[in-house]
Amino acid sequence: MEQYEPDRLTPARAAAVRRSLRTGRAAFTRRSLLRASTGGALALGGLGALSACGIPAAGRATGGTSAEDHSAKEKVVDFSNWTEYIDVDDSGKHHPTLEAFRKRTGISVKYTEDINDNNEFFAKIKPELTAGQDTGRDLIVLTDWLAARLIRLGWVQKLDPSNMPHAFANLATQFRSPDWDPGRAYSYPWQGISTVIAFNRKALDGVEVKSVSDLLDNPKLKGRVGFLSEMRDSVGMTMLDMGKDPGKFTADDYDAVIARIQKAVDKGQIRRFTGNDYTSDLAKGDFAACIAWGGDVVQLKADNPDVDYIIPQAGYMTSTDNLLVPNKARHKANAERLIDFYYEPEQAAALAAYVNYVSPVEGVKPYLTKLDKDAADNPLIIPDKATAARSHGFRALSQTEETAYESKFAKLTGA
Repeated sequence: MEQYEPDRLTPARAAAVRRSLRTGRAAFTRRSLLRASTGGALALGGLGALSACGIPAAGRATGGTSAEDHSAKEKVVDFSNWTEYIDVDDSGKHHPTLEAFRKRTGISVKYTEDINDNNEFFAKIKPELTAGQDTGRDLIVLTDWLAARLIRLGWVQKLDPSNMPHAFANLATQFRSPDWDPGRAYSYPWQGISTVIAFNRKALDGVEVKSVSDLLDNPKLKGRVGFLSEMRDSVGMTMLDMGKDPGKFTADDYDAVIARIQKAVDKGQIRRFTGNDYTSDLAKGDFAACIAWGGDVVQLKADNPDVDYIIPQAGYMTSTDNLLVPNKARHKANAERLIDFYYEPEQAAALAAYVNYVSPVEGVKPYLTKLDKDAADNPLIIPDKATAARSHGFRALSQTEETAYESKFAKLTGA
């Protein structure tokens, strides 16, 4: 794969790096909190077999519970999101895309950064959803496994495609039909998350890294390899390396992956399993190479010329953070219009230029090129067709599978 010149730092990219260092934005704060919340707590969110209509069996084929929609009379959307996960102007007080939406539609967005952890937020909204009450939110952003749980429970509403023509037309192929929401009936991606192999060129000192096999087997890297404490990423990347599909694996396949990683642990090949704190090990060179999240690598690479990444030939893992409309939301149509707004390539570009995660919107690259050419040329932000074709999602798990698999992985990592 073509590598990018590490010293090419445009004014837009430099500004992004300064924001990251000053505020601890998405790549360094939100992602670490998100991933730390998933280990061992996912069992409640496991999905069973799909029903004949394509919706998880425990869910409701007709979607969640609507309320009287006040969108026509109340020009507002209550939007809950993660911290530092939207564009901000230089003052740090305004979100240009939200203001553009208001000027065009007359709909004001009450934007709240009150999601710090998937499980914490689930606990916050669960009482209202269980009681069939309004959560006070029209739009929320949740990671795929928790989005799947809410769909399964029937706690989010089916989206109306007639209010979302851009979203329907511009959703990137690789995100169109996850097994937990076939056809994206209930959710649309806010941003995508890529899992790749990152390395510190100076620490490698000439050692070549092209695959997960190199991480697990090359004796020259002994004690200088990092794996993620997030099961789906570490297991998924290893599964791909072993020629297996993370979207279709069996229990025997899973056990084979655990055994392979265990062998590397036993011989001291893997230094440790980490959350987002691998960024410091990688930057310092304590990790010569590791499994990493793309949003982090974009920022590290811009700030440290020794840090770079590869996408293995075997493929890479992807997941998503997703927009959903909870049951009883007062302004469903307004929320759908806001979702659709962010699927206009120009708005998607403004968002991608700031957050540096994978844009789920087709046709965004020409617009992003005008804002930040480096970002537009980076497949960790705008995957080309060949890169997107190598992406894989981790299949939905039943509650029994989730409990068993997380337990085995926790034993492996010593958690």
